Amino acid sequence: MTEFDTTDAAKEVKRGKLSGIRHFLSSLQIRYKFLISFALIFFLSMLLCNLFIYVYVRNNIEDRIESELTNTTAMIYDMVNTSVNVAIKNHLRAVAEKNLDILNALYQRSLAGDITPEDARKRAVDVILSQTIGTSGYLYCLDSQGDVTVHPRGGLIGINVAEHDFVRQMMTKKQGYLEYEWKNPEEKERRAKALYMAHFEPWDWIIAASAYRSEFIRLVNVEDFRQSILSLKFGQSGYAFVFDKDGRAIIHPVLQDVNIFQTPELPNQYLRDMMQRKKGRAVYFWKNPGETRPRKKLVMFNYIPEYQWVVASSSYLDELYQPLTTIRNVFLGISLLFFSIMLAVTFGLSRTITTPLRQLMARFSTATAGDYSTRMEIRSADEVGQLAGYFNRFMEQLETTHLELKDEIRVRRMAEQARNESRVRYYLLMEAAPDPIVNYDMKGRVIYINPAFARVFGWSLEECKGGKMDHFVPEACWPETKVMIHQVRVGQGIFNVETRRLTKDGRVVDVSISGASALDARGKLTGSIIILRDITRSKNLEKQVMQAGDRERMNIGQELHDDLCPHLIGISGLAAVIREDLKSRQDPAAELAGKMGLLMEDAVEKTRQLARGLCPVHLVSHGFQSALEEIADQFAYYPGIRFECRMDEGVDILDDSCAIHLYHIAREAVNNAVKHSNCDQIFIDLIEDAAAGLIHLAVTDNGTGIDSDHAGRGIGLQIMAYRAKIIEAQFNIETGPKGTQIIVIFSSSARLKIDKKEAY
Repeated sequence: MTEFDTTDAAKEVKRGKLSGIRHFLSSLQIRYKFLISFALIFFLSMLLCNLFIYVYVRNNIEDRIESELTNTTAMIYDMVNTSVNVAIKNHLRAVAEKNLDILNALYQRSLAGDITPEDARKRAVDVILSQTIGTSGYLYCLDSQGDVTVHPRGGLIGINVAEHDFVRQMMTKKQGYLEYEWKNPEEKERRAKALYMAHFEPWDWIIAASAYRSEFIRLVNVEDFRQSILSLKFGQSGYAFVFDKDGRAIIHPVLQDVNIFQTPELPNQYLRDMMQRKKGRAVYFWKNPGETRPRKKLVMFNYIPEYQWVVASSSYLDELYQPLTTIRNVFLGISLLFFSIMLAVTFGLSRTITTPLRQLMARFSTATAGDYSTRMEIRSADEVGQLAGYFNRFMEQLETTHLELKDEIRVRRMAEQARNESRVRYYLLMEAAPDPIVNYDMKGRVIYINPAFARVFGWSLEECKGGKMDHFVPEACWPETKVMIHQVRVGQGIFNVETRRLTKDGRVVDVSISGASALDARGKLTGSIIILRDITRSKNLEKQVMQAGDRERMNIGQELHDDLCPHLIGISGLAAVIREDLKSRQDPAAELAGKMGLLMEDAVEKTRQLARGLCPVHLVSHGFQSALEEIADQFAYYPGIRFECRMDEGVDILDDSCAIHLYHIAREAVNNAVKHSNCDQIFIDLIEDAAAGLIHLAVTDNGTGIDSDHAGRGIGLQIMAYRAKIIEAQFNIETGPKGTQIIVIFSSSARLKIDKKEAY
């Protein structure tokens, strides 16, 4: 066998063992499952509880001892610092006050005449400069203005040093202790320094005794605080200690004055680590002289940089954790006791549960065989008794449900059969329908199209099913199509909406669309059913009827203009002749003949106006633009309204039918603006958009606008929209509080169209 075969075999053996363990556990009786479960839960609970208490107590002990050691170390640190500060302060004070006494004695001798004042000052300078403090400390004097009067460096005499902050403090205080940092010219770094000053008023000298803090250690008397530090105890054998930078034990209960670095039998790596780290926490094994074995030790240490001392507080961990051993033993005994009690309780409790369960299993076996009349005997009011009651009610309900289910199955079979028959009739109806029908899902994908759709538009069900029919909607019809889609999706129907669609071969078909939402048995929206009725023939008939009416009106207008008007003009001339004849005879009827002439002239003008209304384009020799200007002239008699015609040069409509419809739309728009808008200005625009190949006819007023609730409902607006649709133009109404604009947009090819029948 190869290495891979051996590995696979080992994995199979492992999986087999795990499967066997799972099967063994699942086959155990409930009492043993209770026992194992409770024992495992009890064991884990006690383990976690003991572990938590152990860790909690241990952390508390460690935190407490660390806090105590840290506080003690800080106390030792402060004790040493305080002792040193007090010693140096007292020493500097004694030096300063001693020199103050010397200056005062010399001053008294000068007053007594024993020596001259100049001699007294010279002797005082000699005394002050002859003294040193430690290795590099010295005395000097300043006056109240900051000028140096006495200094070991003679070059500073008479120089004002008030720019230094500590000098300004000396000038202010003149008496007392002061700490600051100072760097001599030959030194690279600033060092901590202290001084004590005393003021000699007769000469206005501030006597300063100064020394560097790094030299203070020589002034410290360790005996002042040795016993205080050695008296600190932590546990049974924990103690505090102090070492210097060379490893010498300055204060230690056992190794007093012993240099650990030079004693081979003592481990020194821990002390070297503390000297390097300066401050922190250390744990290590240590054996003092006289002890039998090393013990683990916890040390909290700090560093005093001025004296290069390490101060530390220590305690042995075996003494800290002694209470934990007692707690562990107590927990172990309590756990064994509770486990024994739990074992007995578990066996008794499992017996009270498993016996009724066996009886219940036997009843279920009987019910499985088909006997739903079996019942359990209720012997107690506990959960087992309640379970028996639930079983009895379940069996009663099961028996009732069994009978009801039989009846329901029979009814459902009948309903399903009726539904299938209804579905067959539904599809037969759609197949036989003369109008195209499309069934969409909620995403707009085709589910079904009937044969009439394929016959009218040319696409088959196989080509359309599962796809969207966006390609058979003309680009210009998308705005109204999106409105219809939204209405269907929100559950609103659409009824007889006229629009256009494309066939597979690119033809445009006029259709009337009706549709509704499709719902499932629970009333949930599942899609839509759309019916597209082909109204191309009826639209053509309507257009032909409209064109025939327009031609008839044009004929009537021409007859009125070419036939009736000359007759009326002739009658008017005869009336004028009769009036002159009667007037020459001085016949009173001459006045009546004059009135007849005036009436005939009015009749001629009204006939001309009527002829222009019936045949506006052919009655205007200069074309469509002149007809629009004539509309403005006809309404110019309305007071307070200014008309303005703005038309691109060269734009004209040569198609008579198109021109007539546009004329009537413009005239109706002007009439509505004059009568209803309360405007004072009306614009008639005829503009050509050569780039888009469109012509815009617009009638704009600055009146109150049309109420949005009634926009498009008036018969005049509906007729204008219908006329625009007849000539395949786009009709828009834009209204607001600042006026209304009626816009008709049509192809510029209309200016070239000429009806062939009328051309001949």
